[in-house]
Amino acid sequence: MSSSTKTPAAATTPASGTSSRRYYVFLIFYLVMLSAFGSFVNDMYLPTLPEMVRSFHTTTSTVQLGLTFGMIGLGVGEMILGPLSDRFGRKPILIGALIVFCIGAVCCVWSKTIHVFIWWRLVQGLGASGGYFLARTIPADLYQGRALAKVMALVGAINGFAPASAPVIGGLVARSIGWQGIFWILFGFCAFLLLISPVFKESLPVSRRITGHFGVAFKNYAVLCRNRHFVIHVMLKGAALGILFAYISSAPFIIQDHYGYSQMQFGFFMGFNALFVATGSMIALRFKPLKRAAVIAGRTLTLVAIAQFACFFLIDNVWVYEAMNLPMLLCLGMLFTVGNTLAMNEGRDCAGDASALIGLAGYLFGAVVSPLVGLGDIVHSTGIAIISLSAITLLFTHMSRDLPADLLPTPASAKRMAPPSPENK
Repeated sequence: MSSSTKTPAAATTPASGTSSRRYYVFLIFYLVMLSAFGSFVNDMYLPTLPEMVRSFHTTTSTVQLGLTFGMIGLGVGEMILGPLSDRFGRKPILIGALIVFCIGAVCCVWSKTIHVFIWWRLVQGLGASGGYFLARTIPADLYQGRALAKVMALVGAINGFAPASAPVIGGLVARSIGWQGIFWILFGFCAFLLLISPVFKESLPVSRRITGHFGVAFKNYAVLCRNRHFVIHVMLKGAALGILFAYISSAPFIIQDHYGYSQMQFGFFMGFNALFVATGSMIALRFKPLKRAAVIAGRTLTLVAIAQFACFFLIDNVWVYEAMNLPMLLCLGMLFTVGNTLAMNEGRDCAGDASALIGLAGYLFGAVVSPLVGLGDIVHSTGIAIISLSAITLLFTHMSRDLPADLLPTPASAKRMAPPSPENK
């Protein structure tokens, strides 16, 4: 193997110094908080989008660009920070990203125009990306196989309360002190994570970090993109996440403007619905092989999307809309667990880069979908977006089904992941 990298076989149990029950509980809590960044960055101010349209005297699609630029920041940040974390370790990258997030949150409050706000949302997304991708990366440093799947599902299930609580908190805060107060809450959330970060133990030992020329870390993106198994599961997760973004970016306008509910009532709708994502995350663990959960979820999701599409055009009723959302979100929870686990299991030898590509795929789908659902009649455009992405998701679930057994590291997969050495060039 090249002297530029050191990637021994991954452990199936926690690394030394991280195996105590007490630390395990802290680690799960910390991973949940980091993962919640992605939800809180967007979901918490969702109830205020209609208010921001009026506050900035702009259009729905322009305000939704705040969601788009936040997702671009999350995606680009992961692509930069992933290789850096493989080289320098997870902890210093995490702390730096949290500081950037704090700066972005404060500057969003001080924005005088929608365009300034949108650019600071990009900065905020860059900072949030550190926590969000490391919540996937750190478990892959410590676990593999079904042990990894259990941690991923547990974090995903508990983190279902982040999108559940974020709109409720956002609605309460906005009702009291306006949309600016939401970004002060985000600042405080980030400051809390910085305060407890000394307890977190570095999960990537020096012996497993990328060494040598700095560009080696970024070359692993090419290695990962040539791994067909990895790419299929990344696209599966990305398309499913695109559906979630279509839902969350359109829901404030459908529930509040179209159906006339308040910010608080919208928050309770979103909070209740998010629990179905958490439930789906845990249900996926009951399937063996794990990819079978994706096939069932993909097929069910497609049927639900077709029914929802028809209802959007034929039945204008909030409870029908809600009834279609619940099975959709349950299926998405199942797909998130499968996509995250199988992609990270394939890319674990370059875990930072692998996690970054998973995040980028999701946010590319989301960045495209979020403004599109605001064009024309938002109810109809949302139906079109969801049914289109469901078809893409179904395609990748069936491609995954045709792959060899999942969650079993093999010499072939190790060979695919090994960065090229000088002797093999």
